[in-house]
Amino acid sequence: MAATAPITKTQISIAKPQIDQTDIDAVVAALQSGQLTGGPIVAQFETDLAAYSGYKHAVVVSSGTAALHIAMHALGVGSGDEVVVPDFTFIATANAARYVGATPVFADVDSRTFNLDAESLQSKISSKTKAIIPVSLYGQSYDVDAISKIASEHGIPVVSDNCQAIGTAWNSKRNLGDAMATLSFYPTKNMTSTEGGAILTDRDDLADQCRLWRNIGQRKPYDYANAGYNYRLNSVSAALGLSQLKRLDAFMQKRQENARMLSDLLAGVSGIQLPYADPHATHVYNQYTLQVDAGAAGRDALKAHLAALGVGSNVYYPMPLSQLDTFGKDKGPGLPNANLVSSRVLSIPVHPGLSEADVHTVADAVKSFRG
Repeated sequence: MAATAPITKTQISIAKPQIDQTDIDAVVAALQSGQLTGGPIVAQFETDLAAYSGYKHAVVVSSGTAALHIAMHALGVGSGDEVVVPDFTFIATANAARYVGATPVFADVDSRTFNLDAESLQSKISSKTKAIIPVSLYGQSYDVDAISKIASEHGIPVVSDNCQAIGTAWNSKRNLGDAMATLSFYPTKNMTSTEGGAILTDRDDLADQCRLWRNIGQRKPYDYANAGYNYRLNSVSAALGLSQLKRLDAFMQKRQENARMLSDLLAGVSGIQLPYADPHATHVYNQYTLQVDAGAAGRDALKAHLAALGVGSNVYYPMPLSQLDTFGKDKGPGLPNANLVSSRVLSIPVHPGLSEADVHTVADAVKSFRG
């Protein structure tokens, strides 16, 4: 479609890690300390992360995927068990069940929030269900009240996948009242430690189990409680994480400001549905995700249009998990809302590295597509 006004081609990325001199100094100090794994820097990162998140314990690990994997082991989930997960999310959520020999069972999502739908969850629970992993997708907490009520009625533990949503809250509480929560510090997340992740919990027993599983099952040198994994976070990454954590609220506020500006600028644009913000949730906007009318054809055309103008965008995620070959060839029709949103979503830049002029450029590029 023709643009209504000329737009100068620029380069605005979909994500951009915010690294400054304080981060660099922290990493250099860790390198110069001589303790490159474990030690006081890792311990301090865990202490500060737990305090920020409102949990008693934080156990840092090598990735968000590792955090989910360890959480399943800590709960004793294994072969023959089932874990209910949303059908629309990153594959690591479902893989956590497969890694321990369990079966992921896919439930549908709410078409506005993209998060686990309570009614669908209820229909997927069986006698084999040993855990529920709701996801706070794109930076917005899932409906904690609804999911927790169902989990409590069935006596099933909840592991909150907050890997895209550090700092999110439900009714102003960052502790979501779950058995465990997981975080990721991948470079595209709201703060980074390059790679890295964490498990948050209030339970001493689960924290102890997570510490064993991340460190080859070792209780003390050459005394092993289980097989375990080498999922430790190194002290250099922890140093970067510590430095970033101090600025996380500022990062989050800038993302929220950018999101509000985008929503104001894009209000009323035909064929575009803006992100829905649940009034009970604190949305930290890891992604600002539009829904584009006319399905994948309209979405993909908009993506190409933005690329031609130098504005980055991405599709998170183009297919429901249940429709991927890796989960079996006999897919069935899929779940209606997951099918719908996967054909419509397009994330556009919202990261804190954007200037006000950048936000206007992004919005103008979207508006020019609609003519």
